[in-house]
Amino acid sequence: MLLTSPPPRSLPAVVAGAAHDGALLARIAAGDDRALAAVYDAHADLVFGLARRVTRDEQLARDVTQEVFVHLWQSPSRVDLGRGSLRSYLAVLAHRRAVDEVRRSERRARLEAAGGPATEQEGPEPGVVEALTCSWRAQRLAAALAELPAEQRAAIELAYYDGLTYTQVARVLGIPAGTAKSRLRLALTRLRTRLGDEMRAAIP
Repeated sequence: MLLTSPPPRSLPAVVAGAAHDGALLARIAAGDDRALAAVYDAHADLVFGLARRVTRDEQLARDVTQEVFVHLWQSPSRVDLGRGSLRSYLAVLAHRRAVDEVRRSERRARLEAAGGPATEQEGPEPGVVEALTCSWRAQRLAAALAELPAEQRAAIELAYYDGLTYTQVARVLGIPAGTAKSRLRLALTRLRTRLGDEMRAAIP
């Protein structure tokens, strides 16, 4: 996909765009996943295109795209519209995450070539197993799980009840590993906002 620079916008258009971005960010900060979906629909092609250009890998680009929007969902307050548009922020973040992903991949490849240990060891999602260790929390967690979107609930229940890693969750659900990881992260973020202080301490 060829990405070209858009023509310069007039000042009223810039102001209107900033107001629109600000409204979307406020809704995301309030936990409105429809606002996140709107941002995704508007900018996912740009993010994916930049990530693919840097990584030269379709799967890595998909993973980076998921990470960018998970980051936005978790930290909308980090977007400073005084320094640029939401689209510009996502583009910069996508490039930065893609470069990081390339470096991680190269580091893993060097370690594997040298016969060294992997730098990342998989285990059950952090916080999910920890939450299970305290049975008195189970009812509160179950109620919060029931409020999750179906695809996020399916992923988190596999991790919570079966102790699966995100790659194992992906295999069971028949989805890419990056998608499984993002669903688990989004689910954990939503759980943090719905549960009390005790549960937030159990879900890092």
